[in-house]
Amino acid sequence: MLAQPGAKIKACSDGRDWTSLFTSVQKEMPFQGVFQSSRDHLLVLHRDGPVQVESLCDRRIGRRMVPAGGIHLIAPGVEFGIELAGTIETVHVYVRRAIIEEVALEMVDGDPARVEIPSTIVESDRALHALIDASAYAVEDESLGSAMFADYLSRTIAAQLIRSYSKARLKGGGRSTASAGLSPTLSEAVDFMTANIDSGINLADIARATNRSPSHIARIFRTELGMPPHRYLISLRIEKARRLLEKTSVCTGARL
Repeated sequence: MLAQPGAKIKACSDGRDWTSLFTSVQKEMPFQGVFQSSRDHLLVLHRDGPVQVESLCDRRIGRRMVPAGGIHLIAPGVEFGIELAGTIETVHVYVRRAIIEEVALEMVDGDPARVEIPSTIVESDRALHALIDASAYAVEDESLGSAMFADYLSRTIAAQLIRSYSKARLKGGGRSTASAGLSPTLSEAVDFMTANIDSGINLADIARATNRSPSHIARIFRTELGMPPHRYLISLRIEKARRLLEKTSVCTGARL
């Protein structure tokens, strides 16, 4: 869609070391086209409007008048067609399918590869709107556009998509992941993971840091937290993403 002659890109993440997320901000002119399927999930936020949009490939969506703040979710793996009837400013965000499955491993029961987020048009989702806006601010302001920020943001978007738009059964309850009350070995392991949350650590690294065997570390995570170490690390990263997003939202809100 961004290759359409009338599309004027204002900012995008090309040329940055973002690997989990792609974001672009542009003004789009009226067009009609059918596009090849993507391997990743596409989200299109309408920054202004209303504007008429018609899906050329999905009768369930049909023809819609999309208000400002509306979000078009486009599933991977199928071709899609769009007819845009007016000029609007949009934010396009591609979230890697691998990120969706990584977060689904933590959030849902069953096989994360089977989690589906169908194509639809959402007229209002303030949480998802704020997340997409945060990615737009990140490409418009280089001081916010670190790869670390993109990694955390992609996981927070994935969590919102899974929670609100998939039919997957979410894991209920769950045990607290706070380090208070944990055994000394597990507390030491959690401290190491927290301190190295941005690194590509694995079970062997945690075992060396705690002077225990990998099997022992795996066993105490399952016994005390009810999950393997890699899932706990994902939960730490998702939580850090939420905190970073809250901090960024405050900064951008103050600037606006």
